Amino acid sequence: MESFLNLTIKVWHQKGPTEKGRFESYKVEHISTDSSFLEMMDILNEKLIKENKEPIAFDHDCREGICGMCSLYINGRPHGPDDDITTCQLYMRKFKDGETITVEPWRAAAFPVIKDLIVDRTAFDKIIAAGGYISVGTGGVPDGNNIAIPKDIAEQAMDSAACIGCGACVAACKNSSAMLFVSAKVSQLALLPQGKAESKRRAKNMVKKMEELGFGGCTNTRACEVECPKNISVSNIARLNREFLKSEFSE
Repeated sequence: MESFLNLTIKVWHQKGPTEKGRFESYKVEHISTDSSFLEMMDILNEKLIKENKEPIAFDHDCREGICGMCSLYINGRPHGPDDDITTCQLYMRKFKDGETITVEPWRAAAFPVIKDLIVDRTAFDKIIAAGGYISVGTGGVPDGNNIAIPKDIAEQAMDSAACIGCGACVAACKNSSAMLFVSAKVSQLALLPQGKAESKRRAKNMVKKMEELGFGGCTNTRACEVECPKNISVSNIARLNREFLKSEFSE
């Protein structure tokens, strides 16, 4: 049954990466428990605009849990107090009437704040670019589909490819490590025959780029796996470590 909430929203405001940020609190009333978190933020922004105040900048696109842009740190958790969801899939029924909700951007040196709740995640794009290309020609679609791949291996590769690059793993990690993201991207190719040709170079270059960009090291607390909206397994990190060691010993 639909009900309504009156809430206090404590939001991080920051004009730019070199500016000093601060928290500001706002009241929102009569918020439907059937509303998504981003819909609540829309309502708050409409209220601010009507009051001739600057709206809160936050990132979003598909609002279907696919793009990974809705990267908000809510009440101490990436994407908020629910499991296996992105922020756009978080509903207000997860909160209580009269509650204060604290909303922050991802906190990582490699993800500088652009404005308010929006961070620059182009570091992930640079890691992907460092991984390079696949040189194996498979011909047309029928030819590619004829490459024999065991079902369990194909499923593992697809599970790894499910990573949407939202950065929740980085936000959850006490060291701001990107190991879960990098390992997922390495695994989705390392498991398949098409990705074997560049596998050693790919792992080495992506790990090197990750370190250059200021991401921390992995200490195996598995917080990344817990907060990942797509259930990416830390077993990928073990695979990344193996691929990286292969690249080191092959020289």
